[in-house]
Formats: sequence, C-alpha cells, structure tokens
Amino acid sequence: MGYWVKVHGVNIHVEDLNPQGTKVLVFLHGWPGSHRLFEYQFNRLPQLGYRCVGLDTRGFGASDKPFDGYDYNTLADDVRGVVEALDLRDFTLVGHSTGGAIALRYMGRHRGHGVKKLVLVAAAAPSLVRRPGFPYGLERETVLQIIEDTYRDRPQMLRDFGSRFFFRHTSQAFQDWFFQLGLQAAGWATAKVAQTWLDEVLFADLAAVQVPTLIMHGVHDQIVPFQLGEIQQRMIKQATLVPFRFSGHGVFYDQRDEFNEVLVRFTES
Repeated sequence: MGYWVKVHGVNIHVEDLNPQGTKVLVFLHGWPGSHRLFEYQFNRLPQLGYRCVGLDTRGFGASDKPFDGYDYNTLADDVRGVVEALDLRDFTLVGHSTGGAIALRYMGRHRGHGVKKLVLVAAAAPSLVRRPGFPYGLERETVLQIIEDTYRDRPQMLRDFGSRFFFRHTSQAFQDWFFQLGLQAAGWATAKVAQTWLDEVLFADLAAVQVPTLIMHGVHDQIVPFQLGEIQQRMIKQATLVPFRFSGHGVFYDQRDEFNEVLVRFTES
C-alpha cells in the first residue's frame, strides 16, 4: 500500500506492506534508487509476518524532488517525520549504502527514536571517501567524476554505475530495470547527494549507536569497499559483521535468500 507523508512541506513516498504485521522493518534505500530496490525482501518478508515500510528519499523514486535538502541532517529528519506520522515503535531500521549513512545520522541526531535494532547494508560510513587520517574508501576524484558525469550525461553515468553494482550475473532485463530506477530520481538530487559524500562524515554517529547492530557487506563491493564494514564493526559497541562471499554492493540481490535469512535471524534473536 503506497501513500505519501508530508514532512516539512515535502511529500515522502512510503510503501507500507502488511501494515497489520507486528514485526516492523523500515528500509532506507541507497543512491540512486528507491524503495523498489528491496523488491526481493518485500516479496518474501511479509509472508513471514513482517510489516515492511520502504521510504523513497526526497529527490528519488516517487517522493517530491525539491532543489535543496540533501544533507544527512535533513534526510534523517525526513525519516523521523515518517516514523512519527506512522507511529512506528520498536522497529528494525535497515539502511543500504547512502541509506545506511542516513540511518546512522538518524541514530545520532534523533537518538535512535523508535529503533530496536539497526541493520547496515554496505553502508557509506563513516566516510565514503578518503580523508586526512582516514585512508579508506574511494578517492575523492572518483566522486567528483560521478557528479560531473551526472550533470553531463546522467543516463551513461547510471549505466556505468550499474555495471559495478552487482557481483553475480544479472540479465539485461534486470539491468534495464535497475537503470530505470535511477532515472526516476531528479538529476539535481542525484548530484547533491553525491556531494554530501564529500561534505559529511559519520564518526560521531557510529559511536552514538546504542542498539544491537547487524552489518551485512559484500566482500566484492566496488562501490563501498568491504573494509568500511570492518571499521563500522569496530566503532559500534554491539555490532556483528556478516561478510557475503558472493556479493558486491547489491548484497540484497546477489545473495537474496541468504540476505533474508540473516536479516530474519537477527531481528528474531
């Protein structure tokens, strides 16, 4: 069941499957997709009694696409607005890639309001790019090139990005579907979120996490290197890292059955 929640004048699109379910999972997608990236979780988990709530980040999917508001604070505030509107409590917050970064800012800025457990999937944290004293992640120039390519030829940028997203073979039809998800975003939102990777860090947010945390990361990830998952495990007090040996960045599809099993086991433990 899809609908919109207005947060600070912006309509955030929400997919709310099995709303009568008592076990609640809230999904925050990665760049440059939408909640539909979690299709293979939404196909299965409601059958197991879960209520699955998927948000489209502002600027992406079916949400409004304002010109501003793509910093982590504002994006985390959008999540808080949806959580309050739906009166969500004791839920598991699942964030993939940039969605993982937003989830962490939510944990720090909003003190994990309503969150019982946290799941980080290939999360872009504590910094996606290398910085002085932090020699991990992508080169700054790589992100600058993504931003430039977004403004110059966004469809080609999306094709190139999609070719690095998955580790296992995907059909051309699947790649086309993934490509279309990226095209649903606004070009300015696509570029501005990429700029946020350069402007912000999440060291304090990681240290602020006080709930049991599961980290799922593909060892072949070409977007968010696996080493960042290891760093997250060291920085979060109650964290467990599960490496996915046959996955790239799209672990929720590369090993979707294993992903769902690990997620369910963690939420019910």
